[in-house]
Amino acid sequence: MLNKNNHRDIISIRLGLLASTAAMGLVSAPHARAADEVPAAEAASAVNAEEIFVTARRRDEDAQDVPIALSVVSADALEKTGNFTLSQVQQLVPSLQVFSFNPRNTNINIRGLGSNVALTNDGLENGVGFYLDNVYYGRPGQSQFDLVDLQQIEVLRGPQGTLFGKNTTAGAINITSRAPSFEPEFYGEVSGGNYGYHQLRASVSAPIVADKAAFRLSVADTHRDGFLTNRYNGSKAQDYDNFSVRGQLLITPTDALSVKLIGDYSHQKQHYVLNIPVTYFGTYDSGAAIANNIFDRAARAGYTLLPADPFARQGDSDARYQAFMKSYGASGQVDWDLGKVALTSITAYRWWDWNPANDGDSTSLPVMTKAQQANRQRQFSQEVRLASTGSNRIDWVAGLYYFWQTVRGYGASAYGTAAPNWFLPAVNPVIANAALNGFESNSYSEPTTKSYAAFGQASWNISDRLSLTAGLRYTHEKKTGVYRQFWVAGTDLSTLSAAEAATATAIRNQFNPRTNYSVGLSDDSLSGLATLSWKAAPNVLLYGSYAHGNKSGGLNLTNIPSGAVAEVEPETVDNFEIGLKSQFLNRALTFNAAAFWTKISDYQTAITELSALGPVVQYISNIPKVRSRGVEGDLSYAPSKWASLTASLSYVDATYLDYRNAPQAPERSAALAPTQDLTGVQLPGVPTFTYTLGADIAQPVNGGSIAIYGHADFSHRSTFNTSSSNSRYAQVPGYGIINARIGIRAEDGRWDLSVWARNLTDKNYFQALTPGAFGMVSGTIGEPRTVGATLRTKL
Repeated sequence: MLNKNNHRDIISIRLGLLASTAAMGLVSAPHARAADEVPAAEAASAVNAEEIFVTARRRDEDAQDVPIALSVVSADALEKTGNFTLSQVQQLVPSLQVFSFNPRNTNINIRGLGSNVALTNDGLENGVGFYLDNVYYGRPGQSQFDLVDLQQIEVLRGPQGTLFGKNTTAGAINITSRAPSFEPEFYGEVSGGNYGYHQLRASVSAPIVADKAAFRLSVADTHRDGFLTNRYNGSKAQDYDNFSVRGQLLITPTDALSVKLIGDYSHQKQHYVLNIPVTYFGTYDSGAAIANNIFDRAARAGYTLLPADPFARQGDSDARYQAFMKSYGASGQVDWDLGKVALTSITAYRWWDWNPANDGDSTSLPVMTKAQQANRQRQFSQEVRLASTGSNRIDWVAGLYYFWQTVRGYGASAYGTAAPNWFLPAVNPVIANAALNGFESNSYSEPTTKSYAAFGQASWNISDRLSLTAGLRYTHEKKTGVYRQFWVAGTDLSTLSAAEAATATAIRNQFNPRTNYSVGLSDDSLSGLATLSWKAAPNVLLYGSYAHGNKSGGLNLTNIPSGAVAEVEPETVDNFEIGLKSQFLNRALTFNAAAFWTKISDYQTAITELSALGPVVQYISNIPKVRSRGVEGDLSYAPSKWASLTASLSYVDATYLDYRNAPQAPERSAALAPTQDLTGVQLPGVPTFTYTLGADIAQPVNGGSIAIYGHADFSHRSTFNTSSSNSRYAQVPGYGIINARIGIRAEDGRWDLSVWARNLTDKNYFQALTPGAFGMVSGTIGEPRTVGATLRTKL
């Protein structure tokens, strides 16, 4: 925990960096203004016909010429919407789903695949690759910081194994930050709103040596109070306190050679999601009573359950529900133009630390006083690519890749004075008290990954209109892991008889068995793609593709239940896709669409098994067959510089094709039927229909030097389930969210003042529903209406 002096030091550092960034911007400003000034009348006459360049194929290309289903969220779109987290960005990309109980337990899926249950196992890697400035981030929690000073976000849909490689069986999120500029730039932003929200963002870039060296410094500091109330002590939860800084240095000793060095640091303190009771049940669907259900437990303890009124936004916990998270790293990218070929080298080392404090029983009783796992993740990556330059009959890229990662896990479980009566009413109180009161167990896990890959991709431009692309990637991956669980505290059992001590020991082993094992695996895999694209007209592209992807096996570093195995099989994916990319009316109208059919063998996922005794068992496993199929469409129309409309739609049918041994739902007795057949059922966390609508409009005033503008967007998700057992209590109703902004700005960009609202109609909705083994259903509540104002300046 941070003490007061450390907290003051952090605040001083934050303010110092923000002030330094602003000061450097002001120094650079006079030089920037002349270069940025454009006559207002000239700007007003332009129609939005700009090209969007992406690096989805490891070269700069117009997004409309790339035969890949992708969505691009530009810096301008981020500014208009005010989105600054990946969870907010998903509202603009229907095929992308992002959810987390807390940053460590984050699931990201594309087209229903990747990670469907927000429970992270350190031995399993996500099927959606997350990349920032060409560097792969190994853990999902690393994506949960503020998105600072970005150029754009590319969401690549479908397997991207050939060029992106590392765990991209479902797709990839490819983020590019703004690079240093040889022209002075400054951007500053301050926002304030309800729930104590305030945010400061600043970025400055300037040359150090004209045309030879330049820097960029970007800083963001965000705070918001929580909107959930803890009945136990009146504290707030679901807040955040984020700070991020990134520094970049660009060196160009010659026109052919550039070196970019990046260092970044992010810190987050959060009292995260408090479990909110949604409903309670004391019987199975058959009508039989659940033994030791939530009503029985509360009655014995003299505890008053919270009303089942989730949108009162109240929980009850005697723990802090608090976490500290840090992520930091350094990377270096070298680009060398050798004439007919270009050489790129990317070297990176990253750190990620996660330190939580959890309540394991969702009450203010001292039942489980600790139920948490801290992490220390470290990773190193090296990529070398050689690519053709210019336009050729055959454009190609080839490279080598190495990745190393270790994720140390430090688990802790502790039981308080109320635990014996809560969990063990039928056990002799003397034995139950000795077994659980004061009992504490710790665990240690450490999966380590070494991955080596060689890849190549070539596009044969058969004619000006017809192109064939093929690629292959060979990957060798080795994983090793250790897991230990050991007892560190508890009542001395020597005062019990031998039989009583044996019973108490057996109880402890039911809850937290002493375990010590190691495991390892080695995989060799081949990924590839083949794509045929045809320019039916200058701005109309048709394409068809096949892609085969792989994700290496996983390690079950946990208390493995009976029937589960320590080594999880590799996942393989086959994806068939056809698509259209088109633009009309001088590129003012854009319509893109894709249809896909994806089959997955040995789909890797997190499983939760609920025990009537109390402990929840979480592990990873393979599901034999899964299929995802659907269609996607994106439409944008900008009739003038002053107006634009957007619409996106995703239909996804992600279904278990073969899943006969799924865990039983809590509303059905596992004692009678421990498993169920979920074949033909939709995967969890996947709405069938998702769509977004957006509109931007501006009205020039004062001769065009000033504009009054407005933005609104609406996103809707249909009903989906958030349980690995497809429990009816985990069925989340569909919902739609409206965000809006209205403001006034100088057209030369020097200032911009706006007011905004997120969840404008104050819609009550769930992000997830979680049923427990003994009849308590808790919910993760979506954010209420937030309103505020933002002032921006660019110099």
